[in-house]
Amino acid sequence: MADTAKVTRQQQPGRPDPDPDPDPADGPGPSSGPGPGEGSAGRPRPPARHSAVRSLLRLWPFVRPVRARLFTAAFVAVLASCIGLVIPLVLKWLVDGPIADRDPGGAWLGGGYLLLLGLAEAGLFGLRRWLVARPLARVEATMRDSLYRHVQRLPVAFHDRWASGQLLSRGTTDLQLLRLFLAFPLTFLIVNATTILVGCVILLVQRWSLGLVLLAPIVPLIVLCSVFEAKYAVAARRAQDQVGDVTTVVEESVLGIRIVKGFGRHRSQARAFRELTARLRTTELRKARLLAALWACIMALPELALGAALVLGTVQVADGDLSAGTLVAFLSTALALMWPVESIGFLLAMSNDAAAATDRYFEVLDEPVADRDDARKAAERTPVTGPGTASSRTTGPGATASGTTGLAFHGVTFRYPDAPADAPPVLRGIDLHIRPGETMALVGATGSGKTTLTALVPRLHDATGGRITLDGTDITALPRDELRARVAVAFEEPTLFSATVAENVLMGGEGTGPEDLRRALRVAQADGFVDALPDGPDTEVGEQGLSLSGGQRQRLALARAVVGRPRFLVLDDPLSALDVHTEALVEAALRQVLATTTALVVAHRPSTVLLADRVALLSGGRIAAVGSHHQLLRENAEYAALMSGTADGAGTGRHEGESVR
Repeated sequence: MADTAKVTRQQQPGRPDPDPDPDPADGPGPSSGPGPGEGSAGRPRPPARHSAVRSLLRLWPFVRPVRARLFTAAFVAVLASCIGLVIPLVLKWLVDGPIADRDPGGAWLGGGYLLLLGLAEAGLFGLRRWLVARPLARVEATMRDSLYRHVQRLPVAFHDRWASGQLLSRGTTDLQLLRLFLAFPLTFLIVNATTILVGCVILLVQRWSLGLVLLAPIVPLIVLCSVFEAKYAVAARRAQDQVGDVTTVVEESVLGIRIVKGFGRHRSQARAFRELTARLRTTELRKARLLAALWACIMALPELALGAALVLGTVQVADGDLSAGTLVAFLSTALALMWPVESIGFLLAMSNDAAAATDRYFEVLDEPVADRDDARKAAERTPVTGPGTASSRTTGPGATASGTTGLAFHGVTFRYPDAPADAPPVLRGIDLHIRPGETMALVGATGSGKTTLTALVPRLHDATGGRITLDGTDITALPRDELRARVAVAFEEPTLFSATVAENVLMGGEGTGPEDLRRALRVAQADGFVDALPDGPDTEVGEQGLSLSGGQRQRLALARAVVGRPRFLVLDDPLSALDVHTEALVEAALRQVLATTTALVVAHRPSTVLLADRVALLSGGRIAAVGSHHQLLRENAEYAALMSGTADGAGTGRHEGESVR
């Protein structure tokens, strides 16, 4: 939702303004200040402007596998264009020969030649289209696949910064622009340049004086094209970024349609959408004005030169210095060159659109993936031996020892990448050891960092200090696939995909089958309602599982976490959406699972805490106390207040600069 998104963006100072210097020609925005999709709209500041050619050359690795077909298509198009330049020469022969000699047979022969040349030209252009269709569809599919695979490997911090609509527009609109560029402008920039070069030679050979008259506009056209390219490139990039902003707002409105309708916000959503589309319309109109101005000059200057050449040629024919056939051939050749010259405008526009799309595409592809150089980082990581760390601390609530088995946090510190430089870290000096087969409950006030701490175990975020070990192995030394095969997670907000119940649950483990599915559903007490669905486990749950209730989605998320029998289990308040009766049944089944795994469970209620062997209290970004539930009730006032519901959740354990994650 636009209103919610606006608040969220204001809380994320790490996002720079993507359009710090708007063009005055675009006119004033619909409102003062950044609106939805503007300002810090989840997209980075565009990189420093460089040439379109330099940007487009980055496409070569994707184009290289189909280069043979593309080069062949370009050659065929050049050949077809050159055939078009032969037609004026046939006309010259026809006018000065059979027509001047009143030879009907020769005239029919000349007409036949022209027909054959026209058919050959049309056939070659058709062949060019056939040659590029399949390979360019393959290039687009390869680029889209590369983008999707890369986005899947990017760290969560990247997705925190980027709006999903910006990523969607790069994978759809931008790639369509690139395929269009490779299919048409790229080829015809080569074809038209060759045609103009060959045509100019023919013109100069036929009559050099008239040829120089036609070549006079070249210098002004080059200057105009340079100015146009610089201005249009800025507008093209801005328009494509604004398309991403519109996509983001549409996606947020569709996904949050229940909130929009529930709070009667459809008018404000429509107003926010109109503001974005108004900005996009303004930018597109600026592009149209630039292209119209260039096209007017490109058409006017050659037409003036052609008119001057026609007058001069007519005078020369009247004086007997030039044959009528030569003048006809000369003018026909000049007219054949009009289309290649006039097309320069929109070919340059399409090329700059493609260059902006290329820059936007590689902005994502250039982002370092999460698992790059993990082994090197682990090897270079300095052992934690400073004051207050695992190696030096032998007493304290969560003290750990080097080489411990189970799940251990050694002096872990974490700060979000977009946090201000002077803000304190969310987590500071976390030392905690969960022994093999033990269940540890993590308790703390709202905003104390519980969810952040659990996100460090599967490396959704990387600790900025200290280390986390699984059975003595630093998690940064493990390939992410192996780490996430060992660790299963159930998040506080259950997320389901547009797939069947079975597919959603079995996503939690490789090599799992129907028996594992039934077991996981029984543990989560989800087998009853799943069997009651129209197609049982094969029922489609719809986008985000919104066809199910909140409790049903949470139970399926829990089933997904336990289906693969993980060695380590991280549960973030997994029972919050369940009624008391269902919660008791799930807890009874969950005890059997927890008895065979090492688990860290975020808990807010005493019933969930009682699942654990020990409890850790997180306060102020630190582990304040560790012990059994009854021990902490007796000895720790903050814990007792949390369990009794009398603690001030807004302030307990919070520290300045910490955001709720």
